[in-house]
Amino acid sequence: MASISRVSNPNFSSSSSSHKIRSTEPKVSVNFPTRSSILKGISTSKLSIRINHVKRSSFIVRCSQIDGNGAQTKRTTLHDLYEQQGQSPWYDNLCRPVTDLLPLIASGVRGVTSNPTIFQRAISSSNAYDEQFRQLVEMGKDTESAYWELVIKDIQDACKLFEPIYDQTDGADGYVSVEVSPRLALDTEGTIEAAKWLHKLVNRPNVYIKIPATAECIPSVKEVISLGISVNVTLIFSLPRYEAVIDAYLDGLEASGLSDLSRVTSVASFFVSRVDTLIDKMLEKIGTPEALDLRGKAAVAQAALAYKLYQKKFSGPRWEALVKKGAKKQRLLWASTGVKNPAYSDTLYIAPLVGPDTVSTMPDNALQAFVDHGVVSRTIDSNLSEAEGIYSALEKIGIDWNEVGSLLELEGVESFKKSFDSLLVSLQEKADSLKLVSL
Repeated sequence: MASISRVSNPNFSSSSSSHKIRSTEPKVSVNFPTRSSILKGISTSKLSIRINHVKRSSFIVRCSQIDGNGAQTKRTTLHDLYEQQGQSPWYDNLCRPVTDLLPLIASGVRGVTSNPTIFQRAISSSNAYDEQFRQLVEMGKDTESAYWELVIKDIQDACKLFEPIYDQTDGADGYVSVEVSPRLALDTEGTIEAAKWLHKLVNRPNVYIKIPATAECIPSVKEVISLGISVNVTLIFSLPRYEAVIDAYLDGLEASGLSDLSRVTSVASFFVSRVDTLIDKMLEKIGTPEALDLRGKAAVAQAALAYKLYQKKFSGPRWEALVKKGAKKQRLLWASTGVKNPAYSDTLYIAPLVGPDTVSTMPDNALQAFVDHGVVSRTIDSNLSEAEGIYSALEKIGIDWNEVGSLLELEGVESFKKSFDSLLVSLQEKADSLKLVSL
């Protein structure tokens, strides 16, 4: 695995808040860290929900095919998703050993996303980080500096695994995302400095620096893009905020002064399942038959309208002028694709959102479900009028989309900050115990 140079504690905030593959014929089975015993299907021709219960115990892949060199190529629906529909399947998880990603890459995964909650779960539930952490403590590193060294090593090692995809696609795919400290979500300048620091320390062409789409960090996105740093803009929950994210990307490209923009790329992480989680509660509180009938439909409808906005913004004279300098579209990335309501189809936030120039990042269960019984066809704009109708119907019965976006953004920021703070406390306790043992 790649190694990293030792770093000191970053001080950016202007305030203190700052798988093994088991081959058989004619199928290939990939075992995931988590299992799902109940798998369900979805109708991709409509935005309505249909549930089929199918028992499965493993991740089943299509029959292997033989490539031109006589080697077996493991074909899955993830390969079809990319090759037939132009959507890149990414994996929403990262932990040690990062070589566990290799069977996923073989099955068609083309990138990785991480966040503070993912690292909190990975580091606190595994002893794989203990040796490096012990060494860092012995070197006198403080807890937060040690945290970032653990994270940066994972990101660097994952970037190395995905570098062939990055090279094969001329920088269009094969990215690994790492997020700035969630303590900086309301700190414009602190976020800019943190992004610069992370980009320099990771020092990989295929790293995405994740910046939250808070009002305070929209200017940060513009500035970081203008510096030639590729960005994953995360925690997008509403159409107005998504438009602001696109504008920040375009503004950043225009302000960069670069004659070749081809290596500055971005994705906009539009969250889906969390939208239904909140709006469903609001609909149940309203309680009318009309309201209850709209449960489980808000997130996909809003996402379809986000794709319509994407198509509009990345066209016309302004965009064409940037294309002449090599600019690439800021792809929409569907985030929060795991289904939180067990009554819904387990591919609800994947199958209806298939479209070109997009990314779908999936946690274990969602990825397993889609490979097992997902249908690959262009669905994102196949029912646009229905999506518009659902969006309007929700407004008419009292759902304030701006309020929903604000509440979810606050919840997302607080959730990541809580995970970050909790992990630092756990690491400090572990560091204290190591120091006691050495006395």
